Formats: sequence, C-alpha cells, structure tokens
Amino acid sequence: MDDSALPHNGDLILLLSPRGKRRLLRVENDGRHDMHSQDGVLPMSRLAATPFGGEALSSLGVPFRVQRPTLHDLVMGIKRQTQIMYPKDMGLVCFKLGVGPGRTILEAGSGSGGFTLALSWFAGSDGHIHSFEAREEFHKLTRRNLAWAGLGGNVSLHLRDIADGFGLDDPAILGGRRADALFLDVRTPWAYLDQALEALAPGAPLAFLLPTVEQVSRLLLALERGPFEESEVCEVLVRPWKPVPDRLRPADRMNAHTGFLVFSRHQERSPAWDEHLVLGTRERKQQAARLARLNGRIDPEQAGSAHPAARDSLEDGE
Repeated sequence: MDDSALPHNGDLILLLSPRGKRRLLRVENDGRHDMHSQDGVLPMSRLAATPFGGEALSSLGVPFRVQRPTLHDLVMGIKRQTQIMYPKDMGLVCFKLGVGPGRTILEAGSGSGGFTLALSWFAGSDGHIHSFEAREEFHKLTRRNLAWAGLGGNVSLHLRDIADGFGLDDPAILGGRRADALFLDVRTPWAYLDQALEALAPGAPLAFLLPTVEQVSRLLLALERGPFEESEVCEVLVRPWKPVPDRLRPADRMNAHTGFLVFSRHQERSPAWDEHLVLGTRERKQQAARLARLNGRIDPEQAGSAHPAARDSLEDGE
C-alpha cells in the first residue's frame, strides 16, 4: 500500500460515523489517545493502520470512515471566540483578491483565524499573508488555530492596531514593498482607508465584510471620495437541495445572509478617463448625485432624499 494513503502520526483525520457525526482527530499513536464514544472505543493504532477512504471498526463493531480533512473541514473545525466567515464568503473573497502564489495579502482583524487559515491555504509556499489583530486574545487564538491545522508557514501575525498603519516602512512587516491586496474585517473600515492606501500598490483590490446596511452605506460614501473605483456590494447565498433523485427539492433550511461583501480597487481617476466615460441616463443621475455629495452641496447622510438626482436614482430602482 502507498504510504501516503495512511495517516501519519500527528496528522489530522476526519472520522464520520453512521449517525452522521463528524469529528476531527489528531493521530497520536502512543497508546494514550484512543477515541471513546457511545459507539465504542476506537484504538488509535487501528486508525493509524486504516487508509484514507477506508473504515475502522470500534470495539462495538461500529464502522467509522477515515477521511482526509478538506479546507472546509478545517475552517469549520477551529476553536472560535468570534463569529467566523463562512466558506461560501471566503471563496469569493479569495478569487476577487487574487490570493495565490507570489502575492502579498493584508488582513485585519484576524479574529479566530478562520479566514487567515484559508488565505494561508490558497497563497501556497510562494505567497505571504500579513494578518493584523489589535486584541491579544484573538491574536493568540489565531496562532493556535493555524498550528492546529498545520498551516501558517506563510503567515506573519501582528499584534498591532491598524490605526498605526500596516507597517509599510517596518522591515519586520512590509519593508517598503506595497501589498497586492487587502481584506478588512473591522467594525469601522472607513476609518482606515488612508492607512490602506499607504500600504497598497496602485490598482490593488480591497474587500470588506460588514453585517449591516448602515455600515455598507457609510463605507461606500467614504470609498467614493477616492481614490477608489469599481466598487461592488453583494451577499453570497448558498441554497442546499435534498439529494434524493426522485424527490429532488430545496432543503428546509439554509445559511442565508451572513454578511455583506464590499469590493473596490485602489485606482486614481483621471480627467481623460472622465472625458471618455460613456454614461447612460441612470448612470448620469448617479454621477450627478455623487459629485453633489463630494462638492458638499448635500449632506451625504441624506443624499438619497435631499437631492433631486439622488432621489431620481432611487426611483429608478438604484
């Protein structure tokens, strides 16, 4: 049998019982870490001898499937002290930010480290993640979760308030090299846009996770002051279906709204760009309302109702 098909000492494995219970377990074949459950005892030596995709029998004859954990299993299995991002949101953010080999990604705050774990996975050995957290207990928890998952070799964790910047000139952080992308998961992201601009390369994408529409609106108002372009707002809804061929229908429950995702890009806007920009009727109204806000002719907090152009945009369904 190929040695890679067997779990090694220290590996994380996923056990699946016939009851549908899933359990992440580390192989520690020292005679002291057998698994005990209501389905019997499962000796660690037996687990270590069971190939991935095989089944190990407990002392009561109950079979347990031995599987290699996926990224989804690891993210959902970490210890949490904060609300974590769901994998459905993580995937889109990683794609939009271009997380991958050779890329330098900034993250703030680390929280429980769920998304830090995903960033580490996607960045590979040639990418690098700088994750910032202002609270020491979360900083330590992220470190523990990365070590538990066997990831984090490409991650630098910083106990630092990003109000002080992202360490562009700090040799221990960016060392003068601007980052390729930024993810902000903080309560008031609009308060840190100047720090983001300092640390990001021109053209770099940004992503934000926010729970309420009020926060999204305030962030959009800050982004439109520039230099940011291509702003988007979305939410990711995953609707599971019951996989029964003759009674295929949606499941009764779903994880629906978990947060709003906002994307933008660090981009200067030139007069030449505006001169050649082609706008339809709706876009011209939106542009007029934006310029009115930027020129201070209307209160941004009341932009939707106090300015005719903004009000027309709302009436058009925008």
